[in-house]
Amino acid sequence: MHLTRFRINTARAGARHLLASPQRMHAAVMSSFAGALPSQENSRTLWRVDRNAQAEAILLIVSEDRPDLTHLVEQAGWPTTASWQTYDYKSFLDGLTAGTNWAFRLTANPVHHVRRTPDEPRKRTAHRTPTHQMGWLLSRQERAGFRILETPADRRRLQRGDEYQLTVRDEQRRQFDKTEQSTGRGNRVPLVSVTYDGRLEVTDPAALRATLTLGLGKAKAYGCGLMTLARDGGQ
Repeated sequence: MHLTRFRINTARAGARHLLASPQRMHAAVMSSFAGALPSQENSRTLWRVDRNAQAEAILLIVSEDRPDLTHLVEQAGWPTTASWQTYDYKSFLDGLTAGTNWAFRLTANPVHHVRRTPDEPRKRTAHRTPTHQMGWLLSRQERAGFRILETPADRRRLQRGDEYQLTVRDEQRRQFDKTEQSTGRGNRVPLVSVTYDGRLEVTDPAALRATLTLGLGKAKAYGCGLMTLARDGGQ
């Protein structure tokens, strides 16, 4: 497994073109692998864009194969002065042990299934409030191999909503056209994504390795599902 980091030059028109569309960014990421199709959605490749500041955007990729981002450097980077960094991710994953604490970041698509009447088919819909978005992640933590750390009682600023060392931010609501492969018909698809920052304890290293390499939740082709870990609150 590999973890790749690429800083996007947000001053370039090509970069802004990619950042404006998860579909275009997905195609650019998949074009980094000689054996992958740009439209492929069932790939094990995960990606995420971190906006750490208005003028700073970092593309992170987790993949089985080592990517070649030459086309991204030419389109959205600094072709003569900067490149990308790819690290051996397997050694990091193999070193995860139960009981250790980490800071984490995750961009995800928190959804649930609802129906208004008993006869109506269940419909996937996004959680719209920070409380429900936080609950979406908390309900998955055990299966995903970690436990989000609780905030000590003497450090809680609120009576409710501050029980965990977890924040939800940067909600993005987009819509895009998608063609169904089975019918060839086009649909207008909504996508809601949020970014979680927090601290966790490893409870099941094998399950957490799967979470880090296979992703968490839906919409992985559109920049969701990639969780990363860091020590001492860095990301």
